[in-house]
Amino acid sequence: MNFDLRLPIGILFSIYGVLLIGYGLISDKAIYQRSLDININLGWGAVLLVFGASMLFMALKGVKKDK
Repeated sequence: MNFDLRLPIGILFSIYGVLLIGYGLISDKAIYQRSLDININLGWGAVLLVFGASMLFMALKGVKKDK
C-alpha cells in the first residue's frame, strides 16, 4: 500500500490556514486591542498555510519521484 500521510495533512492545514486568514481579514479590529493590535488570526493563518503548502509540495514531489 502506497499511502503518503503528507497529502491529507497538507490539505487539512491549508484549509485551516485559509480560514484563519479570511477570518483575520474580515473580523472587527476591536477584538485585537487586548493583544496590542496584533492580528493573531492572520499571522497564524499564514503560518498554517505555509506549512500546509510545504507538506503538499513534498507529497506531490514524492509521488513524482516514485513513478
